[in-house]
Amino acid sequence: MTAAIRQATGPAHTRIYAYGAARGENAVPNDDLVGPIDSSDEWIRQRTGIVTRVRADKDTSVIDLAADAVAEAIQRSGVPADQVDAVIVSTISNPKQTPSVSAIVADRVGANPAAAYDVNAACAGFSYGVTQADALVRAGAARYVAVVGAEKLSDIVDPTDRTISFLLGDGAGAVIVGPSDTPGIGPTVWGSDGSKADAVGMNHTLVEFRDGTAPWPTLRQEGPTVFRWAVWEMVKVARRAIEEAGIQATDLAAFIPHQANMRIIDEFAKQLGLPETVAIGRDIETTGNTSAASIPLATHRLLDEHPELSGGLALQIGFGAGLVFGAQVIVLP
Repeated sequence: MTAAIRQATGPAHTRIYAYGAARGENAVPNDDLVGPIDSSDEWIRQRTGIVTRVRADKDTSVIDLAADAVAEAIQRSGVPADQVDAVIVSTISNPKQTPSVSAIVADRVGANPAAAYDVNAACAGFSYGVTQADALVRAGAARYVAVVGAEKLSDIVDPTDRTISFLLGDGAGAVIVGPSDTPGIGPTVWGSDGSKADAVGMNHTLVEFRDGTAPWPTLRQEGPTVFRWAVWEMVKVARRAIEEAGIQATDLAAFIPHQANMRIIDEFAKQLGLPETVAIGRDIETTGNTSAASIPLATHRLLDEHPELSGGLALQIGFGAGLVFGAQVIVLP
């Protein structure tokens, strides 16, 4: 007779305990970027809402940014670093294919030998990481999980590109997810549309660069395609996330979308019919688009500026390269 094995189980509910953040050291105003793209400060402000963006020093790595963000999240959460059982880092800007950013970050913050792995889901990566952390804790595979969105996009920017280069910044945002007596992370609505993968992504491969047939790969996008998809299709995802959480849009205290473009954020809020009482993350104005880091960075700033939001409901939604998306309602710590 085959022996029965044990199967792990965990708590019924989870929540986010705290946020941490790290931004690039340098504020880069629009005027510093307009020459190579034959543009102007006014044009960038009107089209994106960005006044300045943060970019890291040459010697600052995405690992440095991620580790600083996790360290703050751990300190704010009150969870000892050596009790963090898993570290998930979402990034598209790890300068090495391997090792993972997460394994090095886990060691730096004192979580060694936590399970550690990277997620490549671009601007939806933070939502993907929170979804996995929630599942890991409720399955009994981990008790506390650090989730990090971290990017150094200045490494993969072509300063002459007019489609996306002036949008991008560097930074990292992190959270600690753990067990809760009450529901703190709603069901996730996530997915992808790989048929439109060429709408935003890298313009060349590392193999082409190695072989001398292409320059260093950098990000590009088809702006109108991405704008239409974000505004019309992602609004449907956001509405589903609200419905799956069993609430109404009027129950929200905050709306924190991926910081892609201020016009997208404003149109998003309009399409959702959000009341004026809902605080909206608009970190893009002074941080720029930081891909996987944008949602936790925007949430971190919103909570610092409006501590009264603590305990309220927030809708977070990420969407980006590969046309991947993820959204969930969470209880703000």
